[in-house]
Amino acid sequence: MAAKADREVLTVAGQEVSISNPNKVLFPQAGHTKIDLVQYYLAVADGALRGAHGRPTVLVRYPNGIDGEYFYQKRAPLSRPPWIEVVALSFPSGRTAEEVVPRDAATLAWMANLACLELHPHPVRADDLDHPDELRVDLDPVPGVTWPQVREVAGIVESTLKDLGLIGWPKTSGSRGIHVYVRIERRWTFAEVRRAALAFAREVERRAPALATSKWWKEERHGVFLDYNQNAKDRTIAAAYSIRPRPDARVSAPLLWDEIDACDPGDFTIVTMPRRFADGGDPHAGIDSRACSIEPLLELSARQEKDGLGDAPWPPHYQKQPGEPARVQPSRRRTPTKPLIEIARAQKKDDALAGLERWKTRHPDVAAHLAPADVLVDAMRGRFHTWTRIRVNLQHVPPKLRPGQEPLDPDEKTLSSS
Repeated sequence: MAAKADREVLTVAGQEVSISNPNKVLFPQAGHTKIDLVQYYLAVADGALRGAHGRPTVLVRYPNGIDGEYFYQKRAPLSRPPWIEVVALSFPSGRTAEEVVPRDAATLAWMANLACLELHPHPVRADDLDHPDELRVDLDPVPGVTWPQVREVAGIVESTLKDLGLIGWPKTSGSRGIHVYVRIERRWTFAEVRRAALAFAREVERRAPALATSKWWKEERHGVFLDYNQNAKDRTIAAAYSIRPRPDARVSAPLLWDEIDACDPGDFTIVTMPRRFADGGDPHAGIDSRACSIEPLLELSARQEKDGLGDAPWPPHYQKQPGEPARVQPSRRRTPTKPLIEIARAQKKDDALAGLERWKTRHPDVAAHLAPADVLVDAMRGRFHTWTRIRVNLQHVPPKLRPGQEPLDPDEKTLSSS
């Protein structure tokens, strides 16, 4: 290793990787630096590459640490070493981009030097961009839902997968939820895999209607949402071993099914995971040993459609799909099903939340009736950055107390078209 005051050069997998500002603090509360980030990814490289190897990967970068601005970088930097592999993707928007394809620990170290905390790989390999080899089950709890309920839904997911002849590989999301990967044969399109994921979400909802939901619109959700749209083309989620932007630098941790009941997401951090990996290896080590068929899910989807359950809404930036129901939020229908008002739009989440607190101060009697799930905090994706929208569902507020729509506070209007 050659070192300077503001730079270190590491030799990784036969390549020299320059680490600029290695002592820059990325996690102020825990004190973790950029070189800590690099060393973490090198310590768990075999596991991290099992999730991202050969896949086009979006870089989620925090150049000024987790308290600063962050952005999703689809396009690989033009200034990059010649040994960094890229592949060109086309997106539903019509745009194209060359994305990084990790294949070795050197690439992980190079990405970490860019302050890339999270690896967001697509569910395809670079040699076949049209046929996913992974179905993703995303368990996303609505506000107010606690970890024990997420674990309970995960148990239902496991039994449902088994009943359908599928093998699931669970991990913590690194936030409040759980992800389950199912390796599949590469012979179905994105649309077919998404439809299979929708059928699965509806089946879990049927088995546990009080605990889980497949409803796309936030105002209609309860319990744990199974986000079937994570399987749409161009959607990505944080890979196994990704570090998340939390004060304790927790990570998305691969698990065995029998570990879920005894664990907590906070157990797995940039500090604890290298030890866990060194002592016990990767719980997902066998994930590539058997690819499953989604035919049982497609048959289930056909039965659901025969019973009146056709397609469900797609994400808003996708073109209207054949057979998709009207893409109108329940609160905006001619006869709204939920009394929603919008509170704030802001580039920074904290600014939007501050606007919510000002609204609550103006309407204390209304705020007293709100349940945690009645406050809808939406991370809206622009072309390069996310922005935050906050809405309030007044369903639990007596009609006489419900305030009308007020001017947004803050109201950064240009965000909606970014």
